[in-house]
Amino acid sequence: MRVIALLMAAGRGSRFGADVPKQYLPLFGRPVLRHAAEALLADGGVDALLPVVPEGEAEAVSALLAGLPCLPPVTGGATRQESVRRGLESLAADPPRIVLVHDAARPVVPRGTVAALLGALAAEVPQDLMGAIPAQPVSDTLKVGAGGRVLRTVPRAGLYRAQTPQAFRYAALLDAHRAAREEATDDAALLEAAGLQVALLPGSESNLKVTYPEDLARAEAALLPRYLPAMGTGFDVHRLVEGRPLVLCGLTIPHPLGLDGHSDADVGLHALCDAIYGALAEGDIGRHFPPSEAEWKDADSARFLRHAAGRVAARGGIITHTDVTLICERPKIGPHADAMRARLAELMGIAVDRVSVKATTTERLGFTGRGEGIAAQAAATLLLPA
Repeated sequence: MRVIALLMAAGRGSRFGADVPKQYLPLFGRPVLRHAAEALLADGGVDALLPVVPEGEAEAVSALLAGLPCLPPVTGGATRQESVRRGLESLAADPPRIVLVHDAARPVVPRGTVAALLGALAAEVPQDLMGAIPAQPVSDTLKVGAGGRVLRTVPRAGLYRAQTPQAFRYAALLDAHRAAREEATDDAALLEAAGLQVALLPGSESNLKVTYPEDLARAEAALLPRYLPAMGTGFDVHRLVEGRPLVLCGLTIPHPLGLDGHSDADVGLHALCDAIYGALAEGDIGRHFPPSEAEWKDADSARFLRHAAGRVAARGGIITHTDVTLICERPKIGPHADAMRARLAELMGIAVDRVSVKATTTERLGFTGRGEGIAAQAAATLLLPA
C-alpha cells in the first residue's frame, strides 16, 4: 500500500504576525516545518512526503527537509483547498493508494496517530469508508456572538475539533477536489459533501496548530518530553610562538605572538568542539579532523565548529548553551568577548544569548602565567531525541 503525505506549507500565516511564515519559525532550534515532517514519518508507513510550498520557495523548503524521503515540492495556490488539489494532481501519473494531508504548522503529531489512520483505511470494508481523521471532543461551552454580545449558546454534544494529518483513499479525495464548487475548511468536508464516510479517531491536545505566538511555547512544552539533556566538556592548550596570527574563538586578535598548531590553533574553538562532540559521545576533534592529514594544515577552525554543530542537527538535537573560558595573562579577553560570542553563535546557528565567553588567569603561575601558551576549557549542553 503506497502512502504519500502532503505537507501543506504554502500558507503565509498572517495571523501569527511574524516577518516569515510560521512554518519556518525556529522550534527547539529547527523549523516548525521540519518537526512536522519528521512527526509524519515517525510511525512508519509513509513512503514519501510531498511538500506543497509558496511560489519560489521550493529550493529553500527542500533544503529544510534535506535527508527526509521527499518528492519534488509542488507550488501551492491562492487557497489551501487549491494547494491540496495541486498536490493531488501532481501524483495522478503514479497515484498512491492512500494520501495523508497535514498542516506544516502542526509540529507535534502524537505517536500512533499515523498508524491508527492508516489502519482504519487498510481494510477493504466498509467500502464506503474513504477517509479517517483525528479529532478532539469540544469541551468548552460554545457561544454565538455579534457586536460584543452573546446571541445564543450552541450545544456542544457531538461536536469535535478536527486535526491533521487526515488520511484518505487517494482516488476519492482527488475526485472530491475536482468536483468541489465551494471552499471547505478541511479535506474531510469535501468527502462529506459527496456522501462518503469519514472515520473519526481520537485526537490529542498536544496536536496543536501554531497560529499565534503563544502557540510556540505550547509546542515546546509538548515536544520537551521527547528530548533528553546531554552535556560535554572540552579542554585544549596551544603554545604561543612568533610568526603566527593569534586566533581565539573565531577572531584574529592583535598580539605579538600567535598559537602554534596544525590548524590555526584556535584553542577556544577547539575546546568548544570537544565539548559538543563529548555531549554527542562522538569522540574528540582529532577523530574528525586528524592532525596527521595535510588537508587541515593551517585550516580555519570555523570549519570544525560548523561540523560539530552540524552533527547535533543531524542527530535531531539542539545546542541549548555553551560556555568557553580562556586561560591566559595576555591578551586581555574582555574587550573582545562580545564579538567572540557573536562569532561562535553565528557558526553554531544559535542565539548569542546562549553563548558565554569569559577569561581568567592563573595568577602568573604555570605556563599560562609565564605567557608561554593559552589554555581553554568549555562546556556544552544539548537536548537530544530520547
